This record gives sequence, C-alpha cells and structure tokens, in this order.
Amino acid sequence: QVQLVESGGGLVQAGGSLRLSCAASGLTFSRTSMGWFRQAPGKEREFVAGISWFGANTFYVDSVKGRFTISRDNAKNTVYLQMNSLKPEDTAVYYCAANRVYGLSRTANQYDSWGQGTQVTVSS
Repeated sequence: QVQLVESGGGLVQAGGSLRLSCAASGLTFSRTSMGWFRQAPGKEREFVAGISWFGANTFYVDSVKGRFTISRDNAKNTVYLQMNSLKPEDTAVYYCAANRVYGLSRTANQYDSWGQGTQVTVSS
C-alpha cells in the first residue's frame, strides 16, 4: 500500500521560505517520478513541480520558476519542495503525488497516489 506523508507547511510572511517534505513508502521510490500540486480555496488543483527518478530532470509551473526548487533523496524515500520568496498567491494546500506509470507529467490524473496535503499560508 502506497503512503505519501507531507510535512513542513505553515504560516509565513510574504518573502519568507518554507521547505515541504514528502516521505514515501510502499513503492519503489527510485523508479517513481514525483510531483507537487497545490489547491487554493475555490480553485482547481494545479501542478507546481515535477522530478524524474534520479532528479536529473525537473520542471515547474511558470509562476514558481526561480522561487521553488524540487529535489529528492532516494536513500530516504523523500521528495522536497523548497519554497523561497513566497507570495500570498502561493497560499494553498500542497500535495505530494507519485507517478509510477507515465513518468514526468503535469497532468494530475496521471499520478496514481497522493498524500493528504499540507497547508501553506502566506500573509501579506
């Protein structure tokens, strides 16, 4: 049974930083592409960042490029999202997701497992 557990969310002022972590179990992590998505109140879930098996390839939604960095530690079965220069519009529930079939993807329905989410709130 796949489990993804996010942590690291919280309340931060605009311009601040947070690092989200997602610990994975029940899958072959080093053969799984991973992604971060977010969902703000009243909005659809949005792709944020994705990373390939060994971290060689990453990609981001335009709105976070240069501010967010996705990385992974396959020895710890963990994927991270370092978020710098946070803005109020980054406020959302952030979800970690695993993609065991399609590889790198921005499409939510190609991810087969999801965490429970962690709240990120950025105050102005």
